[in-house]
Amino acid sequence: MKLAVVLFALVTLSECLLKIPLTKGKSARQTLEEKGLYEEYKRKYRYNPRAKFNTKAGGAMVPMIFYPESTYYGVIAIGTPPQSFKVLFDTGSADLWVPSVHCSSSQACYNHARFNTTASSTFQPSSETFSIQYVTGYMTGDVGYDTIIIGDLYVTHQIFGLSLVEDAFLDSLPWDGILGLAFPNQQSINGGTPVFDNIWKQGKIPQDLFSIYLSSSVDGSMLILGGTDPSYFTGSIQWIPISQPTGYWQINVDSITINGNTVACAAGCQAVVDSGTTEILGPTRDVNNINGWVGAYSEQGIVSCSNIKRMPEITFNINGFGFNLPASTYVLPYGSSCTTGFGTWDNDQWILGEVFMRQFYTVFNRDQNWVGLAQAKKSPESD
Repeated sequence: MKLAVVLFALVTLSECLLKIPLTKGKSARQTLEEKGLYEEYKRKYRYNPRAKFNTKAGGAMVPMIFYPESTYYGVIAIGTPPQSFKVLFDTGSADLWVPSVHCSSSQACYNHARFNTTASSTFQPSSETFSIQYVTGYMTGDVGYDTIIIGDLYVTHQIFGLSLVEDAFLDSLPWDGILGLAFPNQQSINGGTPVFDNIWKQGKIPQDLFSIYLSSSVDGSMLILGGTDPSYFTGSIQWIPISQPTGYWQINVDSITINGNTVACAAGCQAVVDSGTTEILGPTRDVNNINGWVGAYSEQGIVSCSNIKRMPEITFNINGFGFNLPASTYVLPYGSSCTTGFGTWDNDQWILGEVFMRQFYTVFNRDQNWVGLAQAKKSPESD
């Protein structure tokens, strides 16, 4: 209940916009490294983002992967009286799920907030179940309906998942569950309507869009429902149409260049803008080429931290606009060294995760099926 009070105190309403503060918490990787368990978990729970973007069979399986780096989360509440949860607001998935009070399969259940259905007078049970697919197994749970509270906004009769069995790796994550912000599609739990769609259908916000500002500081990041806030960006918003009706925020990228030289995506490529992925992910050959151009000296993209000021900008050319990533934004600390924020996966598609979104204030426009990008204002930590 204390978290709910803090949430309601922090939320700011400005010109009918609902602002939900996001916290940059400690990543699963940091937590596991402190316990000496990261290498063990990395071997056991292979980071496989492809699973997240695969269509699941029968509409009953929710893609789920080990998120070793993802850190941003906000607070919502569920039920009457409200029970508070920290959730990852994920533009790469469409569902809401939190742990159930009956979840007892691993320490992951006990170390996170759990929803007690009997304590909510507005909870409506369902005979349906859902599963979340891991590389190594499944999360299973029940499906129910209840009121979701985001700030002072109430979303009634919202379908959501209640996990009963959770794998051990979830114990290291800073958030309790996930609130998906992708389009409703065959991946939604039992064909249910996602939270944001119900927010719009129930007339809770002035515009059918939301925007995200990610700060490099612990505090200062924001999810804004119903509009945009110029205090978080400079210049104008460049609008990019959704390229394919995949259910994700997918756009066309014309090319990726360094100093005018095409280094990746030479013939154009598809990219998904995903707040639930930390890195910028791309095909192995392209990412290795980028890492070579910026001076990385290993397949893991390791670079000298002292060279950051001399490393080139990387430009994503999208819809006729150039979006520049300076080295200070695409180089990340890695133990006692540094690494580029580019990862590889077995797919021709690109994923533009937190590394990209920290540089660009991002608008997700459901009304027009557009993604908007504008230069994000620097957080105090980066000045």
